[in-house]
Formats: sequence, C-alpha cells, structure tokens
Amino acid sequence: MSLAAESPSPSSPSSSSGSDDFAALLDAELDFDSAADPSSASAASDDEEDGDEEEGKEEDVVMVVEQEEAKVEQSSSKRRRVEDQHQDEGKAMRPNDDTVGSSKDVKIEICPPHPGFFGGLCFKCGKKQDEEDVPGVAFGYIHKGLTLGTSEIDRLRGADLKNLLRERRLVLILDLDHTLINSTKLLDLSAAENELGIQSAASKDDPNRSLFRLDAMQMLTKLRPFVREFLKEASNMFEMYIYTMGDKAYAIEIAKLLDPENVYFGSNVISNSDCTQRHQKGLDVILGAESLAVILDDTEYVWQKHKENLILMERYHYFASSCRQFGFSARSLSESMQDEREGDGALATILDILRRIHSIFFDSAVQNPLPSRDVRQVIKRVRQEILDGCKLVFTRVFPLHQRPQDQMLWKMAEQLGAVCCTDVDSMVTHVVALDLGTEKARWAVGNKKFLVHPRWIEAANFRWHRQQEEDFPVARPREKSKENAADAASTKEKGKENAASAKDNGKENAADAAIAKEGKENAHDATIAEESKENAHDATIPEESKSDDDPSGVTGL
Repeated sequence: MSLAAESPSPSSPSSSSGSDDFAALLDAELDFDSAADPSSASAASDDEEDGDEEEGKEEDVVMVVEQEEAKVEQSSSKRRRVEDQHQDEGKAMRPNDDTVGSSKDVKIEICPPHPGFFGGLCFKCGKKQDEEDVPGVAFGYIHKGLTLGTSEIDRLRGADLKNLLRERRLVLILDLDHTLINSTKLLDLSAAENELGIQSAASKDDPNRSLFRLDAMQMLTKLRPFVREFLKEASNMFEMYIYTMGDKAYAIEIAKLLDPENVYFGSNVISNSDCTQRHQKGLDVILGAESLAVILDDTEYVWQKHKENLILMERYHYFASSCRQFGFSARSLSESMQDEREGDGALATILDILRRIHSIFFDSAVQNPLPSRDVRQVIKRVRQEILDGCKLVFTRVFPLHQRPQDQMLWKMAEQLGAVCCTDVDSMVTHVVALDLGTEKARWAVGNKKFLVHPRWIEAANFRWHRQQEEDFPVARPREKSKENAADAASTKEKGKENAASAKDNGKENAADAAIAKEGKENAHDATIAEESKENAHDATIPEESKSDDDPSGVTGL
C-alpha cells in the first residue's frame, strides 16, 4: 500500500496538514473577533438616531475609523500571539481575559500522540523525537528512517483493509529460500556439479533460464519451477510481500530475479534487519490486516505468533549443499540433472489451494459480513478437508512412555481433519506403522484396512490433498529384521575369527617369505657375478666386430 496516499509527506517538518490547521486557526480567530466586537452595531445605531445633525455624522465617521484602526492593530497582535503559542506549545489556545468579547476558549490539539517519525522528526508537527515518545515500529523497507506509532499503523491497516476488500484481494507473504528459490555459494558446489558445468549454465544469456549467477555475492540461485506463473496468477488475488531471514542486499537481488519489472512487490521486500524479534518473523511489520494475511514458508518455528496464517511449504532442495545442510545423503536434483515438474509441483499445488482460499473468502455464502471475515478460519477449513473421514491408529510410531496426543504427527493428522485413536475398531480406516511386525499392523492386513507409513500423513500435509496409500508401503516385519541382524552379527563374529586365524597364518607365512626372500637375494647375487664374468669376456672382443647398425655398440636390445 502507498503510505504517501494515507499520511502527510514526511519530507518536511511542517507538513501540509499542519499548515492547513494553522491557517484555519487564524481565520477562526479573526472571524470570532469580528462577531464579538460591538463597535459596528453601536455606530449604526448612532447614525440612525442623529441622522439630521451633520456634526454628529462627522463625529461618527471619525469614531468608526478609529475603531477600525484599533481592531486591525488588535488582530495583528492576536495573530502574533497565536503563532508564538503554536510554535512553543504545539497547540493554539484563544486568549480570554485580554480580548474584548471573548466568552470561551478555542483549543485545537496537534501532537502528541505523534503518528510517526521520519528521520527523528514527527511528520505531522515537526517535533523532534525524544526519550518520552513511544518508539513505535520501524518500517525501513518502505523508507529509511520511517517509524510509525500504533494508532497510525491501525489507521493505515484499516484503510488498506477497505481498499483490498473493494478490490477482492488478500495479503500474501512469501518466503524465499527453499520456498521460491534455492541458493548456494560457489565454494559449496560439489565435484559432480562442477563437472556438469553448472556455473556455465548459470552464465548463459537466456531470458527464460531459471539458473542465475550472482557474481557480487559469489552465489548461484535456482528459481523453483513454475515460480513465474505462480507470481503472475497470485498477483491477481493478493497484495504480495517478500519476507526473508536473509540480509537486505540478498533480498533485493532475488526480488530483481523474481520481479524484474517491479510489478509484484514494489517496496514490499522485508529482510532480517526489519524484524522486531531476533530469529522470528512477525506480521507487525506488515501494513496489511492480519485477518487477510496468508503466509507461505518452509519453516514453521519462525512464525510462532502466526501459525494459523501459515501454509507450510515442501522444501526445495536443488543444490547438493542444500541436501547436506538438512542431512540428506541422496544425490541432489542438480547432480541428477532433474527438477520438480511444473504442472504438478509444489508451487502449482499451492496455487490451487490459494485459489480455493480466495474463492471461499469472497464467494462463499457465509453469515458474517465481508469486513469481519478472517482468512485464518478459511485456511483451517480447507486444511481439515484433506483427511476428512479418516480414522487413524498408530503402532510403534511414537516413543514409549510418551503421550501420543502430544506428538507432532498426531497433531498434524488432526489438523488435516482425521480422527486419531489408540485402539482398533471397525471404524478405523488406516493403521500407521513403521513395519508389519505389530499386532495392529497384522490386524489391518487381515481386515483389509489401509496400512501406511507415517510419511503418508506428512505428504498430505505438504501437498494439501490425500495421497495414494499404495505409494507409502510399510516395511517388512521387525522380527525378520532382528533375525537378519543376528545373522549379520554371527557373520561379523566369524569374520573376526577368520581375521585372527589369518593373522597367525600371516606370521608363519611371513617367516617363510623371509627365508624365500633371502634365497632369492642369494640367487640374484650369483646371477650378478655370472653377468660380470660375461661382461669381462665381452670386453676382450675387438672393436671391429661390433655392428655398424647399432651406434651404441650393443646388439640384440
């Protein structure tokens, strides 16, 4: 939203609003004096009573002139006093004791409370900010040095709420790393990535490319598939913000890649320097109503105060360094020369969810009026539809001696609309297990219930729709795994025994080898002696017998 459209210009201590108030104050002072001064009425009455006498008329004219001169002088004096009071006290008050005809005070409040400060000065009255003034919230991403007070923030949010509802738009806050993009330092590229020439691919002059090299930061950035289409479609339904825990320079560079024409975000690029709490993101720096805000982020814990507004994104791991950061040992997408599909990838899936949220908020037949609707209730409703009708039982998924109701997976399933329980019954639809070796898992197989891995719930949470159960099978029974582990331990023990036997045999073999080596050395010495005799015999051969074809004088080599 445009702050300039809602607030006086902060570029000057004496804003237009303050100037208008001051001018109106002076006009009110002068009008009040004219109405209260009885001299004009008195003069008119004297003229009517003594109209036949010429001397009386001349005296009345002189009196009126003198009274008008006195009134002008009095008005000038009053103007100076009002100006002095406005400058010294920040307010104007009409004097009452020394003014003819004054009956009551006229008081116009200016500041405090101050709506906000720009460069340390109140942008309404021009007063310098001091220690007694409430600091407010800094909005440096809108303009450096801008701070707004609580009342002004509420006023701007209220105005923005009306504008957005009239335009049928909500507010969308977008994280960058692992949500819309994935970045890595050049030094962190793997050997496989360098061999595949990933840096050269990032340097190509292709307007449709999604891989970029940021030379100033010595980084590579990969745009998530479908991100350009996502932003274009979302901008029709939302006023959008970038909100990252990265620094300001990085956020601005990425915003240029995502929005080169600056049509989506404008100045709405928020970085870690704008946060009001360390390692936490908050909607307090957003000039949009919280009841309209939808958040897309891959990290939940940074939104401790606004989890109801959050749609948790599946992380985008393109580079090998990103996989290593989160403990994945598999080859990265870049190393495999693969990527997410655009048509049914994470962003395409979430765009469908955003369309549904927008439609329910504005188009559904709800009882409460539009200004009182809350997008958080819509998000909750859409989320609960994902596993609606499913009744789950967990077996050997949670640690022993801990309440299953307190576990994250249990809570996640309930948020998705499922009913969770600890015992099986005929109404149970799914058994969630890590292997087939439990009684409940065998019950699920025997009663033709769905037996799924816990990742089935996590995938539904990220993809925002129920997943195919067949894609999340459960591993073989744990008992067989134990047998295999016992076999492996037995094999390992035998291996140790073989190693010890080989060590003893090795010592004996080493002794035999030493003897054999000594024999070989003696044989070698004998050979050298024999060759010495042959060389001595060759030395007696005349020079003429050497071959002319061999300049070295050695033949047969």
